[in-house]
Amino acid sequence: MGSRAEIMVVGRDALLGERPFQGFSPAADHDYEALVLSRHGYAPREAAETDPSRKQPIAYCVIVNPRASLVFAYLRATGEGEYDEARLRGKWSIGIGGHVDRADGDALPDPVRASMRRELGEEIGWDGPFEPRIIGYINDDADMVGKVHFGLLYRLDTDARELRPRTREIARAAMLHFDEWRAMLDSPGVAVEGWSRIATAALLRDPGR
Repeated sequence: MGSRAEIMVVGRDALLGERPFQGFSPAADHDYEALVLSRHGYAPREAAETDPSRKQPIAYCVIVNPRASLVFAYLRATGEGEYDEARLRGKWSIGIGGHVDRADGDALPDPVRASMRRELGEEIGWDGPFEPRIIGYINDDADMVGKVHFGLLYRLDTDARELRPRTREIARAAMLHFDEWRAMLDSPGVAVEGWSRIATAALLRDPGR
């Protein structure tokens, strides 16, 4: 996505003014999804990336095989021409998602989920059932990446034991046993993006795991 693309944004005060939080907020506690859908606009990505007065909603979808206790994990590419967001290159993640483009806004009533379906198709060629369940929200103002983004954390269950990436943005990927993924979080030399650490803790609290 080029820097001139227009992406969805929501004013920080409109989204978090009444119920601010740091880290994870369960979906049952407050409906931020409805706030995003009712209060959003669009702005050039280049400007939004340096403006903490606005949050960029990101559909962050975790793919889980609950029967086999597997979670899809992948390593983001490190090359400058392979992955656009330099601040996340070379980090492991369990969340598939991205910015909501203005074009996704044509998919009313829910452009956020439309962006999620698009990202899944682009990154892993997802053609299975599409019934994601929102389990909560991620807000991490600890660094500049987090200050300008807001995660809507979805869980997508599957019976697949293998998923293959279809983009050079992903260097490696596998369906990992959940215990193996948790061990990676504490392994020296393994870089894991902050949102994935928050999402992992949220999955542990999710009764559907």
